[in-house]
Amino acid sequence: MTDLASPFSASPVLERIAAALERLAPPPAPSADPLAHPAYIWRGGALQAARGFAPVPLDLLQGLHQQREALLANLVRLADGHAAQDVLLWGARGTGKSALVKAGVAAVQADRPGRLALVSVDTLDSLPDLFAMLEGADRAFAVFIDDLGFDEAGEARKLRSLLDGGAEARPAHVRLLVTANRRHLLPRDLSEQDSAINPRDVVDDQLALADRFGLSLGFHALDQDGYLAIVRAYATRHDLPFDGHEAVNWATRRGSRSGRVAWQYIVDLAGRLGRNL
Repeated sequence: MTDLASPFSASPVLERIAAALERLAPPPAPSADPLAHPAYIWRGGALQAARGFAPVPLDLLQGLHQQREALLANLVRLADGHAAQDVLLWGARGTGKSALVKAGVAAVQADRPGRLALVSVDTLDSLPDLFAMLEGADRAFAVFIDDLGFDEAGEARKLRSLLDGGAEARPAHVRLLVTANRRHLLPRDLSEQDSAINPRDVVDDQLALADRFGLSLGFHALDQDGYLAIVRAYATRHDLPFDGHEAVNWATRRGSRSGRVAWQYIVDLAGRLGRNL
């Protein structure tokens, strides 16, 4: 009768496999110098310098004068070491929310070199680690969360705690800039209300998050004149012919008028003319 193998007999094999995997796995990337670059990506617990940070010039963002001035004033305060607000930029898709964040930071950097950096983040879980890393840096940081949405109410509570009321305070020189399609950051699926004791409590819980942003900027769908103003500005900047009728037809086929659609039309126009942008 054959004896059963000892449960420990395979351990050398497992040890060799583990050692081989360790050799194959790359070591964690070191963080970039937080004082050296204009923009960063926060990924895998490390800061990575953003490649080719070249936002759209502010003067090309047509129809956003009030939002632009409010955001710039807040970013200047942050860069100067003064009290500044967390910012929620909400509204229709393609209306310039993300473009304004990046262009605003770049404008402040041009006026105040080295005093403000953008940090793009795509997960909430690691924000406390990011705040801890940035705490000792002698520079202001605008932490950018693009297209925020929640599938569960618990995710909203997590961000709310980070914004205000958590056990560990954020550094004063770090503020959040968040874009979202809806003003009140409601979950994408409100089916959890079906089992709530008081459904209104679920909504109020989400509204409490929106209230944590000291500056809330709304972005709305463009009318035709606003859309054409953006197309004209892009065409002028890139020395392209302006044809309002063609630009309107392009937007009609796309089913939308927005800054994003205006730029897509300009890319198409430049390509048809054999030009690069």
